[in-house]
Amino acid sequence: MTAGETQVQKSIRDEWSRDPGASQLPAAVDVAIIGGGIVGAAASFFLARAGVSVLLCEKGRIAGEQSGRNWGWVRQQGRSPVELPLMIRSLALWRTLKKDLGADLDFAQGGSTYLATDAAQLESFRPWLAIARAHQLDTRLLTSSELGTVLKSGNERWAGGMHTASDGRAEPNRAAPAIVRGAERAGAIIRTGCAVRGIECAAGRVHAIVTEHGAVRTSTVLCAGGAWTSLFCRSLDIEVPQLLVKGTVARIAPTTALLEGEAWSHDVAIRRRQDGGYTVARGSALEHALTPATFRYLRKFWPAMRQEQGAVRLRLGRDFLHAAMTPRRWGLSDESPFERERMLDPAADTRDLHALGDAISRRFPEIAGAPILESWAGLIESSPDVLPIISASERIEGFFIATGFSGHGFGIGPGAGELVARMLTKRASSDELAPFRLGRFYDGSPIRPGPTI
Repeated sequence: MTAGETQVQKSIRDEWSRDPGASQLPAAVDVAIIGGGIVGAAASFFLARAGVSVLLCEKGRIAGEQSGRNWGWVRQQGRSPVELPLMIRSLALWRTLKKDLGADLDFAQGGSTYLATDAAQLESFRPWLAIARAHQLDTRLLTSSELGTVLKSGNERWAGGMHTASDGRAEPNRAAPAIVRGAERAGAIIRTGCAVRGIECAAGRVHAIVTEHGAVRTSTVLCAGGAWTSLFCRSLDIEVPQLLVKGTVARIAPTTALLEGEAWSHDVAIRRRQDGGYTVARGSALEHALTPATFRYLRKFWPAMRQEQGAVRLRLGRDFLHAAMTPRRWGLSDESPFERERMLDPAADTRDLHALGDAISRRFPEIAGAPILESWAGLIESSPDVLPIISASERIEGFFIATGFSGHGFGIGPGAGELVARMLTKRASSDELAPFRLGRFYDGSPIRPGPTI
């Protein structure tokens, strides 16, 4: 262990850095996947299980970025009706993954709760009940006194809440690595520390990927690179509108059991962990570092920026210069930006940590004395309407994109990976894919942001 590193931090680091395979690349595969987050991992699993030869290349560590740094919520509640059917399917997959993978992901269905500080906020939850009923979910509004059935914390501090008992939780640092190992057992080839520099095309369609260790022939490529997707696609003259926001998260020591699932408020969000501690974060506090992409995609993101006014801080600093100096194109025989920066590892924001401590003291004083064992930050890739992009490229035949999960990707990951696998093997229907097509941002369709929670 390094100086100051806890045993849990070491286990997380080892989980992220474990390379499931050897270094040699295959000569050819049916499908090549760029990115070892939960969506790429799940897609590789479902493809391999269907008998498709698949290579997954990750430039750094499996789940080294947002897939291993998120809140760990597996939530149907509050989602846009556009992505809710996919999330419902994903929850069904979460319930079977432990058996299918032979690995414990610390998944449990403890429910999720949105907490209201006053009657007006409680009433603002009510319209979503119609969506829940339409999808036969077990969502209900709870009065302040009824909250005691799901939250053992001074409920007089709350006006009530919205609760979905079937929602779940899991450990982000376990999930994607376990899915990747399951994919490998099913026949997938996994390579970490292997950046994909670009693709080679012939007659307008994919012919091969070019990695830092050599080329691999393939007719189908999925780019599921999370925060890196827009940069990779721009090198192919494919515009993917994507901006990044940073969220700070912490883990507190085992302490009083307040709930079995997770709870959200504007001040603070908490999720029970299997060890008896909590993953905690501010409920509505993100930071966006201004870059040239901010201005390039400003018109498309303007509705979301207006909707989230006050929840997202804007910052101008070295990120702008760094992004401006990053080349748009590079030679396939040259070092790429993906090799120069293997993993986005932003520092936790000290202001957010202080505000988080104050919010826990006010809202959940029963756990306020528990020490913070570790804190971290992650960069969330967001789309203009806060909905995923799961799409074929119109420019290059055989090139596909899965990105823009906007902080919702962990819970929806298995379902999205399954849908991606069916898309790549031409078994997904056009009706399933239409809401997530990349072209919606360029064909004149109105951009209506969904919920950001």
